[in-house]
Amino acid sequence: MVRPALIEFPADDTGRARRFWSGLLDAQLAPREAGQGEGWQTRGDGAADGAGPAVGVHARGRGPGDTVSLPYFAVADLAGTLERVRELGGAVIHPGERWAVCRDSEGSPFALAADPG
Repeated sequence: MVRPALIEFPADDTGRARRFWSGLLDAQLAPREAGQGEGWQTRGDGAADGAGPAVGVHARGRGPGDTVSLPYFAVADLAGTLERVRELGGAVIHPGERWAVCRDSEGSPFALAADPG
């Protein structure tokens, strides 16, 4: 099963971006915990009403997931899902053991994250 888990937004001014997303979502973006990478994100579901994926903000960089907004999808079998991405005409542009950045068949970026549950 693949489900939306996180939408990530890179920012030139992380304070400004955190204020924007916190205000829009009416939810606090807290510093990430160990193993979650750098930046801030909502805890649990991203929206104030408890619906939807978490929302994250991090400093813009030059990596494959650092230049544009990036939806993350949680998957039970990361390796198997990466193979399915390739079979369906997508590409894995930054593989990893816990998460990977991919492109769909049309070149749009997205990421997959191993679901710990």
